[in-house]
Amino acid sequence: MTINQNTFTGEYSYSLDAKGRVNIPAKFRNVLTAENDQSFVITRGMDPCVWVYPIIVWQSIEDELRKLSSLSQVNRSFVRSTVRYASSVQYDKQGRIAVSPNLIEYAQLEKEVLILGMVNKIEIWNPALLDSADKQSQEIDSSQFDELANQIIL
Repeated sequence: MTINQNTFTGEYSYSLDAKGRVNIPAKFRNVLTAENDQSFVITRGMDPCVWVYPIIVWQSIEDELRKLSSLSQVNRSFVRSTVRYASSVQYDKQGRIAVSPNLIEYAQLEKEVLILGMVNKIEIWNPALLDSADKQSQEIDSSQFDELANQIIL
């Protein structure tokens, strides 16, 4: 089975090194299209994790953010919180990207991290925080999941 280009699935356990670098799984690097130039944009997630976007996907996000009126305080705040911590990174020959100290602190990343494929982006988590988030998601009413599932055309 072939995964679509710029599509990420699965869960991987890696270590954050002393310089704040973490490996991007080879499976994820292999589905990046050439126009990404081995680059990602990393930023804060909505949950306490780091979001890692292929450059091509991030450019689409920027296009959508540009459409939001800067006259609206909510829009300005949303754009600010989305792009404030964003930075472009390229993976090195070992497949590692550098995570900035402020993102490491935000996501409470320690030596062991979990890397999740989230279709159009990658998430980097502290395993304990992901476990906590998973427990909270179990409290979501199953009818809400059913509503979302009904929106997916199979």
